[in-house]
Amino acid sequence: MNEITKKRILWIDDEIELLKPHVILLEQRGYEVLTTTNGADALEIIKNNKIDLVFLDEMMIGMSGLETLSRIREIDKKLPVVMATKNEAESLMEEAIGQKINDYLTKPINPTQVLIVCKKFLEAERIGKEKFTKNYISDFAKISEKLYQPIIWKDWKEIYTKLVNWSLEIDKLDDDGLKETLSGKWQECNVGFSKFVENNYLKWLTHKDNDRNDANPIMSPHILDEYLQPVLKKQDKHVYFFVIDCLRFDQWLVMAELLEPYYNLKTELYCSILPTATPYARNSIFAGLYPIDIKKYYPQFWNVDSASEDHKLNAYEKDLLLAWVKRKNFNFDRVAFIKVFDTEFGKKIEREFARYMNNNLTAIVINAVDMMAHSRSDHAILKEIAPDEAAYRALTKSWFAYSSLFGIFKSIAEQKDAKVIITTDHGAIRCLRGIKVLGDKETSTNLRYKFGKNVNSEAKGALRMTDPTLYKIPKSGITVSNLIAKEDYYFVYPTDYHYYLNKFRDSFQHGGISLEEMIIPIVELDPK
Repeated sequence: MNEITKKRILWIDDEIELLKPHVILLEQRGYEVLTTTNGADALEIIKNNKIDLVFLDEMMIGMSGLETLSRIREIDKKLPVVMATKNEAESLMEEAIGQKINDYLTKPINPTQVLIVCKKFLEAERIGKEKFTKNYISDFAKISEKLYQPIIWKDWKEIYTKLVNWSLEIDKLDDDGLKETLSGKWQECNVGFSKFVENNYLKWLTHKDNDRNDANPIMSPHILDEYLQPVLKKQDKHVYFFVIDCLRFDQWLVMAELLEPYYNLKTELYCSILPTATPYARNSIFAGLYPIDIKKYYPQFWNVDSASEDHKLNAYEKDLLLAWVKRKNFNFDRVAFIKVFDTEFGKKIEREFARYMNNNLTAIVINAVDMMAHSRSDHAILKEIAPDEAAYRALTKSWFAYSSLFGIFKSIAEQKDAKVIITTDHGAIRCLRGIKVLGDKETSTNLRYKFGKNVNSEAKGALRMTDPTLYKIPKSGITVSNLIAKEDYYFVYPTDYHYYLNKFRDSFQHGGISLEEMIIPIVELDPK
């Protein structure tokens, strides 16, 4: 342990000479140990020195251990304090814990106990980081090897789960070197995943509904049949179906931490259809159909071809859901559909949520996460608050902790005959590379997909759909070429190219092909 990282321990005991062997042992292990026999001197030492850990005797002449502890907390609330005591009375321990003691040792003190406590409070971060790095390097190599072997959908779910879990762990470690290597691995895996989707997506669309397996994923049109229908058939639960627009798997995991005290959670991953955009994927979820079949069977509910504003493109989700309920022969008289666009309406729904608790089915769409992603592009202050992936996750968790959505979940948790299903229509990717695209004024405006006449772009960054009907997407007029962006590319028109290139660089977008957009959570929650 070098001078820069050497940890400093303060040992307070009126019989400190009897503890000399422990002090020597700690010094031999590389710690710097300061000693004193009374609380008053100890407080001066803490005021004037950087102390990393305190050992505090409970029974001392003059200022007692508990009184000293109280005064230490006035100086430094976070300083780890370990109390050494001969008294094992429960009342003493409760009082010490109430004053925020971190641990305690029973006299006579064992050298092994002392070393364990030191490692716990002074070296836990280093030990955890070393173990994580060792496992990280091992898994890193396994993934690199797997990318060069035949790979199926199940493998990509496992790879994506590892990448996300690594990201969450590295958030805690705050290691720039690990972040940089992981960023490179994300990019490498998205290259591989994009090729995988290009080679397999059309096969997924043609397999039979009962042929979904490790190679053929559950996709957007299957969600109602696979998750909602079995619960509704039993008719023994009040069912709540939440679709949180633009929710990534990593964002769900940080939200789930807040829900775990209230629910038993079962999280799985499924595949969004292309394009990974609300008008296509969310309509597909609520209809239980691919876009081409929505237009075929319910043309009155398909306005994606003509509408221009995002909120109008999903104007018939309630109608599509009710059509699905009718197709499945559910004779429900209490079905509600709620779409929460803003904070005030969300608070209103939270206050009045009891009115929905006797429904057979309540479907709720939450737009806040999608709005967060788009607002980050439009408002510099949000980009400053969430400059990277880790901060974006933290922003999501902070929003959720104080949101009406969390309040609604807590209300439902009190209803023991409730069943909650949460999913999303697509995720989002942090776009870092722009590519030029050509198209006319009728071309769709999304940065990750371009549907229109004579659309053209560099081949490296986009999947070209020569016939959208093969992708279960209805034709919109006379289309010559449709493009969907891959990896972290985004489309930019040649006009004012550099302005828009810079404007949208480092923004979260959706509509394209990437792990973050296509592999998304579907969660079942049962109140505890």
